[in-house]
Amino acid sequence: MRMTWTNSLRCLLALGLMSGLVACSSLANCFNSGFAPVACGGGYSASDVSSLPQPTPTSAQGRWTGTTSTGRTVAGLVLEDSSYWLFYSAKNNPSILAGLVQGTGTSHSGSFGSSNTRDFNLEDAGIRSATMNGSYVPNKSFLGTIAYLTGDTESFSSTYDGDSESAPNLTLVTGTYVGLRADNHQVTLIVDAAGTLSGHSSDGCTVAGPLSPRATGNVFHTSVTLEGRACSTGNEPLTGVTFFDAATNQLYIAALNSARTTSYLFLGTKR
Repeated sequence: MRMTWTNSLRCLLALGLMSGLVACSSLANCFNSGFAPVACGGGYSASDVSSLPQPTPTSAQGRWTGTTSTGRTVAGLVLEDSSYWLFYSAKNNPSILAGLVQGTGTSHSGSFGSSNTRDFNLEDAGIRSATMNGSYVPNKSFLGTIAYLTGDTESFSSTYDGDSESAPNLTLVTGTYVGLRADNHQVTLIVDAAGTLSGHSSDGCTVAGPLSPRATGNVFHTSVTLEGRACSTGNEPLTGVTFFDAATNQLYIAALNSARTTSYLFLGTKR
């Protein structure tokens, strides 16, 4: 009688399993021993597995801080949902927020790319469309170049912020923050112990909304509503991110509408 290749393989597997059971006395003993090398011909015990090299991050996910080629400070997030939020300051003045670069990108083998970049500029340039490309070393460095449809470019370099791995801490964020907008209006914002933020600017625009924690990085999901004639965005609900930079004692907020045609941006220092 002829035996097919498939049947032969099944027989070999059966013989191998039987041999293993004999060596281990029983199926239960084999599993309990973790298929120890001597008794069952190889494998890893629990202690062996813990000593194996652990997988390292392969994406650009995390918090990044650095500077642009034109003297601006940058503080950015690349989140687990592939969105990125890159705040940038006025030239040579890290305490004044000048805008936000936002979009979704792809991280692969040290390269980063995004085709739907938008720059929400607070220095009268408005909303500008762009693309962004760059390179990164996971948990170390992130370099990028923003190419605007007008032909202008802006590049930045940044390093990984160790706070990326911290759990969101509402107690740390709770407090009063004061910031100065690019149009020289002062903004005061309060985050209370329940995670509700409320604030107002010197031109009469008010903001309010809840914070809810994201997975890591002391980053919070944010939903805000603006009220007052001075609010250029009207009263449309906006959603985005909030994070606290413990090194500078500053709070960053960015919220957009679903079409990404309206934004609320804030940078303030804790008082």
